[in-house]
Amino acid sequence: MKQKTGQEAYLQLAALCAQSEHCQWEMTEKMRRWGLDEKTQASIMARLIKERYIDDERYARAFVKDKVRYNKWGRRKVEQALWQKHIAEDIRQLVLDEVDEEEYLEVLRPLLKQKRKTTKAQSDYEMNQKLLRFALSRGFTFDLIRQCIEVEDEEE
Repeated sequence: MKQKTGQEAYLQLAALCAQSEHCQWEMTEKMRRWGLDEKTQASIMARLIKERYIDDERYARAFVKDKVRYNKWGRRKVEQALWQKHIAEDIRQLVLDEVDEEEYLEVLRPLLKQKRKTTKAQSDYEMNQKLLRFALSRGFTFDLIRQCIEVEDEEE
């Protein structure tokens, strides 16, 4: 495989970023795998940022929205995923704080309702424990889970 030039790498990354949102870390990793030297990587990254192909805050907003709405993830799991993508702490907190608690509840309630239908348990206590573990694995916080489980118990 022949070595990519800086211009070829830039054009390929710009095309990729024009199609969908990407963060700085993803693009840096891609350039590293292509074997580009650090100086070239830095200049390409600076140009992509200057031309607004890459914006970590915009990326984080889109990422959080998608993961909460479509993948039905809770705050903790989204936060962990953003951390793995090397998104700055201040950007993570800003974007995660923009998501209202009510939006998490709108995602969690039907998720727990569906899980309750497909879960077998000997007692209410056992059922609640299973639902709690399930929701925790999805990244929801304990207080939100408890809120939803208590409401469901009252409805029965």
